[in-house]
Amino acid sequence: MNIARTLATLVIALTMAAWLAVPALSAQGAAAADWPSLQPARRLPNATSAPMLAAARAGSRVVAVGDHGVVLLSDDGAHFRQAQSVPVRSLLTSVQFLDAQRGYAAGHDGVVLATRDGGETWTLLRSAPATEQPILALHFDDAEHGIAVGLYGWAVETHDGGRSWTALQVESGENSDRHLLHIFASGHGTLFIAGEGGIVYRSADRGRSWQAVATGNKGSLWHGRALADGSLLVCGMRGHLYRSADDGRSWQRVEANTSQSLTGITELADGRVIVVGLAGTLLESRDAGRTFTTSPNAASGDLTTVLADGLAPLLLSMTGPQQRASPAAR
Repeated sequence: MNIARTLATLVIALTMAAWLAVPALSAQGAAAADWPSLQPARRLPNATSAPMLAAARAGSRVVAVGDHGVVLLSDDGAHFRQAQSVPVRSLLTSVQFLDAQRGYAAGHDGVVLATRDGGETWTLLRSAPATEQPILALHFDDAEHGIAVGLYGWAVETHDGGRSWTALQVESGENSDRHLLHIFASGHGTLFIAGEGGIVYRSADRGRSWQAVATGNKGSLWHGRALADGSLLVCGMRGHLYRSADDGRSWQRVEANTSQSLTGITELADGRVIVVGLAGTLLESRDAGRTFTTSPNAASGDLTTVLADGLAPLLLSMTGPQQRASPAAR
């Protein structure tokens, strides 16, 4: 079976599929320049249809990243164009901006990229193709300190803006190989990693130590976000959605009214919370994530992430950015 056929059914399968499909080049003498996905990204006529896995705001600009090193930019949330220069063709899974100009992206082959011009051009800070270890999520809490996480409990940390990285242990013992799927921060600066087995890892000391907090569910958690009122949400497989009102010390289940896996969370300008997922799932909350209803505004295909665009959600999917009407305010 062609592993790539799983792309349209599961967001995490895209990551796993592309990781497993990397040619088995020898770690001995395989120069990074010769690794197929560490060639500069091609300019594609259909770039806006590429699978997009993550997006962030660079000031007012939208920057989205995805398959084959494609980086898409939009200054109006409606029209997208490909970035001028990206040094890799790796699957990019994570992107974050510190301000309108400075940002980071990461993905397969252990790559970390940096931009200083709002996403127009990127430089390669890190790669480790011979390890075949993908980065699934990246988070910088300031210009120097960042953490990247991935499969089987793997994590690395930088204290110099991504120029060098060292191994970081999140959990030890028999559970040390849990997949680490998304990293985010609360308004208090506490770091969280949403992981396999319904576990959220919590660090109040910038990643020096971690506590595993169980949500009560065994399914993988794919995404997390801090809301404006200080509460936290995490979501994942089979419609599982959890909320914390105590900075991640405990989690309560929220009824999502769906069995579709959930992939992204955002908060709109009027306080509504939007959660998206596979099969066009779009959920809406008007009480800071305590309860959700299914939005009547249909989306198509598997949604991978969502950004706030004023009073409307900007949707990203396995077929690129989508345009849709805002859920009607009531």
